[in-house]
Amino acid sequence: MKTIGIIGAGAWGTALAQAQASAGRKVTLWAREAELVSAINDKRENDTFLPGVVLDDGIEATDSLTQAVDNDIILVVTPAQHVRTTLQSLKGDVANGKVFVICAKGIEIETGCLMSQVAADILPGASMAIMTGPTFAAEIARGLPGGLTIACADKETGMGLVDSLSSRTFRTYLTDDVLGAQIGGAVKNVIAIAAGVIYGRGMGDSARAALVTRGLAEMARLASAMGAKRETLMG
Repeated sequence: MKTIGIIGAGAWGTALAQAQASAGRKVTLWAREAELVSAINDKRENDTFLPGVVLDDGIEATDSLTQAVDNDIILVVTPAQHVRTTLQSLKGDVANGKVFVICAKGIEIETGCLMSQVAADILPGASMAIMTGPTFAAEIARGLPGGLTIACADKETGMGLVDSLSSRTFRTYLTDDVLGAQIGGAVKNVIAIAAGVIYGRGMGDSARAALVTRGLAEMARLASAMGAKRETLMG
């Protein structure tokens, strides 16, 4: 059984920790705030970012990045604009071959880089994958079923991640289209904001459905133009 280190104890990081611990895996969850570490370890609740969810005893919170990285698989769940500084702070603790899964969705504003490009720049000796997909933290934390994509250029590493991170309710599916998975994960947020505008202005479900349908077509065209696979965007 692989051990899991998770960098970032926001709602999604905590939900991922809960999903892995509920499957019987040992999880180390890193949080910057000492009071959040104490709340998770003592009260078994992340009352700041995911209140109302009783956390599995298999989750150990820590404010030590070294302790979090001392695991078989590392999930990086910090916001996209902080991934670079987070990985830079890990450089001294990372041995070549360590497997990192970037769970942040976005494009680095300053450079225009995708998260895989940021990771390759900072930790060129590590094995990298992307986790993305249509999920909600509160539902995953409560054990409701969900499906996600693991994007990894190396098939063997990717298959190992699918086997190590999946469970009965937390299903992961493998693709080698690292570029397409990241484009979908980032650009869908723009469509989501527009959907919120439609809802707020009372324009109706037909308008929202049209936005999602045409937005998906536009995302697929963008992915294809950038060299990714159109079908990846269906995930």
